[in-house]
Amino acid sequence: MNLLVLAFLSLALGFIFNLWGHPAKNEPIPLVDLKFTETNTARMSASDLIRTGGDTSGLECYACHDKKVAIKLKFDAENNVILPKEHEDIVMGHGSHKRNNNCFNCHDETNLELLQTRDGRQVKISESTQLCGSCHGPTYRDWEAGVHGRTSGYWKRDMGPIDRKGCASCHNPHSPPFPGRQPAPGPHALHPVTAPVTTHE
Repeated sequence: MNLLVLAFLSLALGFIFNLWGHPAKNEPIPLVDLKFTETNTARMSASDLIRTGGDTSGLECYACHDKKVAIKLKFDAENNVILPKEHEDIVMGHGSHKRNNNCFNCHDETNLELLQTRDGRQVKISESTQLCGSCHGPTYRDWEAGVHGRTSGYWKRDMGPIDRKGCASCHNPHSPPFPGRQPAPGPHALHPVTAPVTTHE
């Protein structure tokens, strides 16, 4: 019994006077930059703007254009559309071949507040995903299936609604290529694993 008490006292003194040293402190794990956990989409589409009651004055074409006067597009020597100064903030870059850099490929020239699909159907600006799908069929099919794009809400449909974002919530319709993004950092181990020491005899 006395030996057991003596052993515990020896251990206690060893810990008090730090005879065996302390384990090396782990480096603090840096917090993940909030940009990697942001849930907003890359941009706000016209349909999101309308749905949330945002400022839609930029969508009211006939606040500036006269409905009775047909718009004539102007082109430069390389057949690129020349945008008027009122629209010079728009960067035209829809496709590498430049054939889509024509306003009336998507906007309906008879009613500027509507879009026109490839097969000539008129759709509202808030339904622009149908327009995208009229040219980008395979991607539209994937979007409908929930493979492409962003869907949130309930995967089990009988539990509640889903929210499937349209193309223009991520892609700028005038210049759709999605900008590159920095990848998020990899996971940090709470307890770093050191390589085992191997001995050669």
